[in-house]
Amino acid sequence: MKGYAWANGAATILNAVANWKGSAFGIELKTTAEVELNRSGCIKGDVPGMDTRLIERCAQLVLERFGCKYGATVRTQSEIPVAGGLKSSSTAANAVVLATLDALDEDLDRIEAAKIGVQAAREAGVTITGALDDALASMLGGAVVTDNREMALLKHEELCGDVMLLVPDKKLFSRDTNVERSRLIAPLADVVFELAMRGDWGRAMTLNGFAYCGALGLPAEPLLLALQAGVQGVSLSGTGPAYAALLGRASADDLEDAWKILGGRIIRTKANNKGASKGRGQ
Repeated sequence: MKGYAWANGAATILNAVANWKGSAFGIELKTTAEVELNRSGCIKGDVPGMDTRLIERCAQLVLERFGCKYGATVRTQSEIPVAGGLKSSSTAANAVVLATLDALDEDLDRIEAAKIGVQAAREAGVTITGALDDALASMLGGAVVTDNREMALLKHEELCGDVMLLVPDKKLFSRDTNVERSRLIAPLADVVFELAMRGDWGRAMTLNGFAYCGALGLPAEPLLLALQAGVQGVSLSGTGPAYAALLGRASADDLEDAWKILGGRIIRTKANNKGASKGRGQ
């Protein structure tokens, strides 16, 4: 009894730490999951070198929802850098939830499925707000706006375009974010929220990026270089350290040349509107 699924990563439009309102959009980097059910009653993650508590809890919550007492071995593989702000945790959670459903030959509404992953992430301590925005951007694709306190989806629409990511060599875990400093910028986050609700994704991203770089003491130079290259929008993704740019009419080559001087890894990808799915993926 094996199940398979995949989910896409996401990038930030509005980080929800300041005011519990969040916004993100799907990108084409993927995480795949395999869940193999057994009679042991024990759920074990098999991802060498990684903390597997989140994916184990995701599988457990799905099994409990359907009254199943199976054990499981849970495996994931990912193109998404860990602890970079590119939603590796939310994406892994979505993939495992769907793979467990696939193994059980069961279905759930995709929003409900994403909320199982959010619950698991809270219990595993890998998120501050529950990251419903990240989970739904990954699960549904496109751009979303959410109220993470009320666990509500406020807006969802397609977002198309080329995306470039700058991933510095260091890692920053969400649980280590300075929440008090982030909440000082709540008035700016309120403005970003209004822009996002109007679908002004580029300006929302950019204002969010400068606000959170200031609050968290992270460099704003990648934002300025991206704006100089003419991008539609650019932001710190999550709580960093990665940056994401929605290119619009800007040249990908020009932005890559500008960002190369900063070091780190540069990834070219696209916005994704298809979201997550059961199966082995494409």
